[in-house]
Amino acid sequence: MKLNVDGLLVYFPYDYIYPEQFTYMLELKRSLDAKGHCVLEMPSGTGKTVSLLSLIVAYLRTNPVDVTKLVYCSRTVPELEKVIEELKSLMKYYEQELGEQPTILGLALSSRKNLCIHPRVSKEPTGKEVDAGCQGLTASYIRTKHHYDSSVPLCSYFEAFDDNGRDAPIDPGVYNLDDLKDIGQERGWCPYFLARYTIMHANIVVYSYHYLLDPKIAELVSKDLPKTSVVVFDEAHNIDNVCIDSLSVNITRRTLDRGEGNLEYLKGSIERSVPAFVYCKYIL
Repeated sequence: MKLNVDGLLVYFPYDYIYPEQFTYMLELKRSLDAKGHCVLEMPSGTGKTVSLLSLIVAYLRTNPVDVTKLVYCSRTVPELEKVIEELKSLMKYYEQELGEQPTILGLALSSRKNLCIHPRVSKEPTGKEVDAGCQGLTASYIRTKHHYDSSVPLCSYFEAFDDNGRDAPIDPGVYNLDDLKDIGQERGWCPYFLARYTIMHANIVVYSYHYLLDPKIAELVSKDLPKTSVVVFDEAHNIDNVCIDSLSVNITRRTLDRGEGNLEYLKGSIERSVPAFVYCKYIL
């Protein structure tokens, strides 16, 4: 159905809307007009995701100068995929009503563990091991070594994307993680780095809280997002836990023991060097 939300034409992909959904969209519209912040709450199962997407997509299309991008932060991969599926349904409804596909590009971004298609690295059991395996094939110093020694292995998917992927962006549409992996297999490109590159010119990006809240990750992934982006934190009551987790360090007993051993080694090295230093000073 089509709705008039405070003067904004909103396409809503269902035949019925709850009064709470309309109120939700109305308050969201007022917040966007004011270029401010808002905290909105709706009961679970009442359609807040589709309400939010319907309103913000309509706002993007109507106010392309004021709002250029939607960054939707979700907590888990299943929640991320659910948002993408709702967005696909909305775009399908736009195409049905307008008679053509909207020129909107939306995609999900997740970790290497969820996007890697390298035959060996993708089979590693943990995210840390996948990250390490990827970096061992794509790091700049590894590529420099390969330049002088062709026996040093590289990732063919990353190399193919680096050679051609930046000059051939993917078509408008909505892409979940499996869609990106299918493109990677079809074109021989790394889906992870394809998604990393594409979020810079996509209209809608769906990814984890950590890509904005963890300073180390945000510096790599999100630092160039435009100031005209609308940022949404779904299930925002989890933000404090994500921030605590991002800025915390786990120190094991083994780490402490190794640190103590390094300090003892450093202390011994200094003590052994002191007589030589005093002797040299005396001679001079």
